[in-house]
Amino acid sequence: MVCLGLAALLAASCGTSRQVTDPEARLITEFRKWEGAPYRLGGHSRRGVDCSAFVQIIMKDAYGITIPRTTREQMEFGRRVPAGTARLGDLVFFQTGRTTYHVGILMRGDFFMHASTTRGVTIDRLGEPYWRERMIQVRRVAGR
Repeated sequence: MVCLGLAALLAASCGTSRQVTDPEARLITEFRKWEGAPYRLGGHSRRGVDCSAFVQIIMKDAYGITIPRTTREQMEFGRRVPAGTARLGDLVFFQTGRTTYHVGILMRGDFFMHASTTRGVTIDRLGEPYWRERMIQVRRVAGR
């Protein structure tokens, strides 16, 4: 169940159930600033943000890493890694339409944060059928 897993992930960031790594704590801290912000194509503020702007902002604020603005540009940035070796902070990409792509940031377990077109900034599981069937690549951002 996503809600229970998400609650455990966020509780862990407070140190209540396990010690949190610094990179994980930074991701969760940044996520909390954006949680629930609505999706807006081309948006880049808490009043509305699209998936690639959200990822760009989080990577800069959490890790000090500057990445390209668009999903297609981000799909060429860093280096591609096998899904089985994915780790915290990697970018995960999905093909959501014939020519439409989506991006999020991997978290602990099989969770990822992203700006959902229907729910705004949220956390989902890669194992959900919708995401599992559409995942096309994982990229490790240079410098991490």
